[in-house]
This record gives sequence, C-alpha cells and structure tokens, in this order.
Amino acid sequence: QVQLVESGGGLVQAGGSLRLSCAASGRTFSNYGMGWFRQAPGKEREFVAGISWSGGRTYYADSVKGRFTISRDNNKNTVYLQMNSLRPEDTAVYYCAADRITRRMGYTQTVHEYDHWGQGTQVTVSS
Repeated sequence: QVQLVESGGGLVQAGGSLRLSCAASGRTFSNYGMGWFRQAPGKEREFVAGISWSGGRTYYADSVKGRFTISRDNNKNTVYLQMNSLRPEDTAVYYCAADRITRRMGYTQTVHEYDHWGQGTQVTVSS
C-alpha cells in the first residue's frame, strides 16, 4: 500500500515562503517520478511541478516558474516543494502524487497519470 503524507502548509503573507514535504512509503520511491498539484475552490486540480524518478529533471507550470522549486531526497523517500514569493493566487490545497509509470522517460502533468495521492495540505496566502 503506497502512502503519501504531505506537511508544511499554512497561512503566509504575500511575498513570504513555505516549504512543503511529502513522505512516501509502500514502494520503491526512487523508481517513480513525483508531482505537486494544487486545487483552489471551484477550480480543477492543476499541475504545479514535477520531478523525474532520478531527480535529474524538473518541470514547472508557467505560473510558478522562477518562484517554486521541487526537489527530492531518495534516501529519505521524500519530495519537497519550496515556494517563494507567494501570491494570493497561490492559495489552494496542495497535493503530492506519484507517477504510475516506473522510470518514465520525460514527464507528465496529467492528473490521471498519477496513481497515488496524498491527503493534501492547505496553503493560504493573504494579501
């Protein structure tokens, strides 16, 4: 049973920073790409950032490029999302997710290509 547990969300003022963590268990973490998604009230879940299974490649939505950084520590089975220069429009529930394909070439930002999800952590950015 794969489990993903996010932490690190909270309330922050615009311009501030937060670091989200996602601890994984239940399968060989280092064989799978990981992604961060977010969902704001009344909106669809959207891709934020992704990282390849090896950690060698990272991918970002245009809206967060230059402000957010995704990383992973395969020794700790953990993926991180460092969020800087936060804006009110970043307010959402943030989810980490594991790719369903072992050692995928390239990356995917499609929700249904991720087969395991965390419970989500709320990020609220006040103006």
